[in-house]
Amino acid sequence: MASESSRSSRTRGSAQKRGILCGHGERPVLRVSGTKENSCRRFWSCVYYEVKDECQFFCWVDPEAESKDPYVARLKRKVVALKADMKASEWKLKVAAMLGMVDWDGCLFCWL
Repeated sequence: MASESSRSSRTRGSAQKRGILCGHGERPVLRVSGTKENSCRRFWSCVYYEVKDECQFFCWVDPEAESKDPYVARLKRKVVALKADMKASEWKLKVAAMLGMVDWDGCLFCWL
């Protein structure tokens, strides 16, 4: 796995919220796989991933793809991520609409 290309992101995720620690006593880091087999698949790993070999902490975030074709698997994961983004955007839109209604009502009362 040392040859696996990955990008890391220090975002707070479920593993960090639950207080899971690696063998070094550190919080795991969310990374993205860069291999053909698991292209763009997210996983949790030790902070020292690819630096020190002592810690073997590793946990996939995304489920294994049903398709053997990496392109199809990547597209399926992208659809899941886009659906999650859409739900978050819908919630933000609802909040903005509610705040707009409250603001609009306040303006109405000012004119009366």
